[in-house]
Parts: sequence; C-alpha cells; structure tokens
Amino acid sequence: MSVYTSSKQIELGSAAFRQWRASHSHCRFLHGYQLKARFTFGCNSLDDKNWCVDFGGLADLKKILRDQFDHTTVVAGDDPELQSFKDLNDKGVIQLRVMEEGVGTEKFAEWVFKTADTFIEEVTEGRCFVINVAITEHDNNWASYTRPIEEDTTYVDEEGGKVFVKSEEPAPEPEPVPQPVPQPAAAPPRRGANVGNKVSRGKGSWFEGTTWG
Repeated sequence: MSVYTSSKQIELGSAAFRQWRASHSHCRFLHGYQLKARFTFGCNSLDDKNWCVDFGGLADLKKILRDQFDHTTVVAGDDPELQSFKDLNDKGVIQLRVMEEGVGTEKFAEWVFKTADTFIEEVTEGRCFVINVAITEHDNNWASYTRPIEEDTTYVDEEGGKVFVKSEEPAPEPEPVPQPVPQPAAAPPRRGANVGNKVSRGKGSWFEGTTWG
C-alpha cells in the first residue's frame, strides 16, 4: 500500500559533545556543530487541507528539540568525566544534557526520531508518523534513523527514487513426510537337494523317458 510523504528541515541549534570512546580520534575532545534535522513524514490519508503534516503546527516540537541541542553540551551517560560536566553545569558555565544511551549523530537521529514520532502521532491522532530522520553536522557528515517496516508498505521519496518494501515472511518449513520403513526381502526358495523322508523331485526325474530312466 502506498502512502503520502512530506519532508521538513528543522535547525536544532549549536551543540557541543564528544565521543569519549574515540581514543584514536580528535572526536574524543569536546567539539560542536550546527545540527539540522530533516524529517520525512508519512500518512495513509491527508487532512482536510490535503496535507500530510501541517508544518505550521510544529512549533512545540521545535521547542523540544532546540531545548535539547541549541547551545547545550550533550554528554553520554557513561562518560568518565560526567561529574566534571555536572560541576560546570552547576556553575552555569554550560547547559548540560545527558543522553544515557550515548551521543553521536546516529544516536541524535534516533532520539529525534522517537521524540518527533510520539509528538506527530499525538497531534494527528494517529493519522501521521515519522518515516525517517537525518541529522547533519555539516555538508559532508550526516546520519539517519528509519522506522522499521512492520507492514506491507511502499514509501517513495520526493524524487520518486527510494522505495522501501517489506520483504515477505519466509515460508514455514514443510512438515517432514513419514517414510515407510523398508521391510527385509523374503528369502528365495531353496533349490538344493532335500534330505530325510520328505524328498521332492521338483521338476521330476531328470532321466525319465531316457535309457537312463
């Protein structure tokens, strides 16, 4: 089943963060980007204005997102220097945001996706949903999070190029058919000479009718 889609870009703000596990890279240092989020929304039916999502009704969502990322310092919940960041926050030097599941553009995309999807579902009473969120750090770096496809649905992007179709469930393995148990072959009749009282001539006397018989 095809669905309608629409896309919207929202500036999240300037956020500072670091990937403390990247010991091999300068990404372990605190650094910042002007983050942007590009949303792809979907629905099966349009509203009374023939819109998928009313972009004019996203003001509250923008506020939630910018509160998380605009002029903030975003730190992983397991950052070994977490207390140092908390101390700076208490001193009013930074606005700290702690993400327990980790930081990075991919994790930001997941967080924004889940936040926006909940918001969109509520304001549209379940009519619309988020298909994909892509977060950009700059023109060369971005990452995205996409809704897992749970039903037979086709999504076509604005350029008409990208299609997501749920693959069919694998067919169940057929039940094994019971095979008949082979029975041992019957022993062939004995053709040798009989001994004892019960002697059979079989085909008769070999010499009957001859001078030997």
